[in-house]
Amino acid sequence: MKNYIISIDGHSGCGKSTLAKKLALELRYTYVDTGAMYRAVALFALQNSLIDEKGKLIPDAINEVEKLVIDFTDPNEEGESYILLNGLVVEKEIRSIEVSDRVSEVSKHEYIRRKLVLIQQKFGKEQNIVMDGRDIGTVVFPNADIKFWIKASSQKRAERRWEEYKSKGENVEFQKVLDNIISRDKQDSNREVSPLKKPKGAIEIDTSNINIEQTCDLALSYVKKLLP
Repeated sequence: MKNYIISIDGHSGCGKSTLAKKLALELRYTYVDTGAMYRAVALFALQNSLIDEKGKLIPDAINEVEKLVIDFTDPNEEGESYILLNGLVVEKEIRSIEVSDRVSEVSKHEYIRRKLVLIQQKFGKEQNIVMDGRDIGTVVFPNADIKFWIKASSQKRAERRWEEYKSKGENVEFQKVLDNIISRDKQDSNREVSPLKKPKGAIEIDTSNINIEQTCDLALSYVKKLLP
């Protein structure tokens, strides 16, 4: 029996993960948050002093990263699953601004992307999935059954991320959030390994002026047209 794969790519803060979760729940697919996987590696690097004073991974990091075990919990009743780093749930820890500042540095290294892509592809062989990230429709699953490219202005994305921090009681300056968004855009689009770009044949949705319910309804309309 064929497993269906829906890929969702786009810049940080454009609503990829929220859309992916809602689609997966509606379709009864498994949701895989690849951004959380890279964040988990960045968290591990910070916790184990694998990043130097210039913000770069040290050479010995490759040996430590190879030992990492990254997985997800089984979905709960709402269809949500949480990232596991060496067996521990680190969902809250990976969402800090400190991790956000380092995740682009981590994700540009080929040996890290190679390790995580293999894990991601394994998920796709086992079940129907909705997977979001920055190279899903270009590298991980270039032949995905449906590809979405989600976009929004940097200002709007920063506003959403800032509200997210505030809702969690974290006191972060808006300008710092905006600067992080712009910096990550530049790094993600210009890295040598798997740069962020619109996948060939992807359906583009601009979320700048629509809410998540409208985004999900629009995406679902495409899914119902294109999948049996």
